[in-house]
Amino acid sequence: MASLVLAGIVYLLAVREFFATPIFSRRVVVIGLVLAAVWNIEFLRLPPGADDDIHRYVWDGRLQRLGYNPYLVVPNNPAIQGLHTAETRSLNNPDLPSPYPAGAQLFFRGVTAIQESVFALKVAFVVCEFAIVFVLFDTLRCAGRGAHLVLAYAWNPLLAVEVAGSGHVDIVGTLLLVVSAAALVRRWRAVAAVGLALAIAVKFLPIVLLPLYWKRVRIRDAALAVAVVGLMYVPFLNHERIPIGSLGAYVQSFRFNGPIFAILAQVAPPWFVAGLAVLAGFATAAWFRSTAAERSPGQFAWPMAAALLFAPAVFPWYLLWLLPFLMSASTLLISVWSVSSILTYVQWHQRALGRPWGSLPGWVILLEYGCVAIAAAMFLLPRVTRPAPPRDSNC
Repeated sequence: MASLVLAGIVYLLAVREFFATPIFSRRVVVIGLVLAAVWNIEFLRLPPGADDDIHRYVWDGRLQRLGYNPYLVVPNNPAIQGLHTAETRSLNNPDLPSPYPAGAQLFFRGVTAIQESVFALKVAFVVCEFAIVFVLFDTLRCAGRGAHLVLAYAWNPLLAVEVAGSGHVDIVGTLLLVVSAAALVRRWRAVAAVGLALAIAVKFLPIVLLPLYWKRVRIRDAALAVAVVGLMYVPFLNHERIPIGSLGAYVQSFRFNGPIFAILAQVAPPWFVAGLAVLAGFATAAWFRSTAAERSPGQFAWPMAAALLFAPAVFPWYLLWLLPFLMSASTLLISVWSVSSILTYVQWHQRALGRPWGSLPGWVILLEYGCVAIAAAMFLLPRVTRPAPPRDSNC
């Protein structure tokens, strides 16, 4: 925890320099990327952390290859205990079927077909992380911005911990979303639409970005994207119905680090509040669509951040979706949030000590969101107190 907090502070200081300096030498960028690769490799060598979703990934991939539907099979069902391996017996929430969309499921199946292990999935996730770097290089070059800004992504502490360390499928969807955003800038409309659809098929968070694509992709491109996702769900159909697994249980009962949802859920049903989260993301995306330039990276980060603020659970790895788009001072508050979210690891530390899983301590939530609020105040205060320019006396 102490090391990660220190790394987060140093990262934010580095980001400030990245945004303040128009260009760094190529040598600095190369050395920076080598350092990022080194600490990713170090985390790759470690076993997964306590946030062990990756064991569920192995299980889902294994089930598919054995001819079972992961949306229907409950892992702790005594009838299927013989299907488990040493790695899958320790998966979390064994009383629920899989909640992951079809895109994630097919990725699990593809990787486990090569090698069925936690390590193989972690390697695949790190490959996705490095691929994002190359796409960002191309995006920055097209926008005429300094290549050093890629380090604002590559140096974020969450990457090493949640991708190379624990291994989370969110990085796969993030790669697809980055490809979609890059294609949108280049006017490759079919690629942009399909890329977004595939990202949504990994996890549903980027669905709030749909307004950004309004009138930027053609109707036939959108139809192609819908058709691709529909075909991905064909192997999982149950009596001609699209399965959702334990998604309903997630909205109904999963709670973590979502203070706004916790407050609103006291006066409204969980499904309604979850709908508000989606609405907040849609509204933010629609605002950016009408006001921001097409090349603005913040237009992808802020709608997803708005949706997460209202979400029932905000795990640190959810913020992986935002990291490639934190390339300007306009997204600095999200950069701060990506660092302050590290404090939530206290919950897994307590579980490792044998304490039951419960609500996140109040002081953690206060510090996490308080840091963001302080950063917002520091960012906005100079603008509010700045004196108005003097009027021209000749007017």
